[in-house]
Amino acid sequence: MEEYRRLNPISKKSMRIGYLIFTAIVAIAAIGSIAGLHWDSEFVYPAVFFGAITIIMVIVTAFFPGIYFNHYQYFISDDRVDVRKGIFFLKHTLVPIERIHQVEVVEGPVNRMFGLADVHITTAGGTASIDYLEKEEADRIADELNMIVGNIVRSQNE
Repeated sequence: MEEYRRLNPISKKSMRIGYLIFTAIVAIAAIGSIAGLHWDSEFVYPAVFFGAITIIMVIVTAFFPGIYFNHYQYFISDDRVDVRKGIFFLKHTLVPIERIHQVEVVEGPVNRMFGLADVHITTAGGTASIDYLEKEEADRIADELNMIVGNIVRSQNE
């Protein structure tokens, strides 16, 4: 049986801060729309809309990182990368190793604060990623995938 790996629990903090940043942007838009309106006008609806969205985003920030964390798992073998993730709709991505063109490690500012990084995998058909990995794990995975792909290329050129 294949052993799927799970994320480090610190990744939930990074996810939560990402949601908080988005929520703050929505809240600023809501405050701006409320401040510029006259309550007796018909334009009060956008203020109510942005306020409701802000409340929804606060709820999302509280619960979605835990749900996403619980659903997130990945597996890497000699022939494929397998990633499963999602909140409502679970996405199962299979990337054949021989289709990989490029592997890169990406650190955003929030992930960097927690020592996390993402591995982006590019193929001719698109991209896949393994997100919220510990930086050392992301580097190890990228090196491992690059080595496997290099071995495949060398064997095809012989």
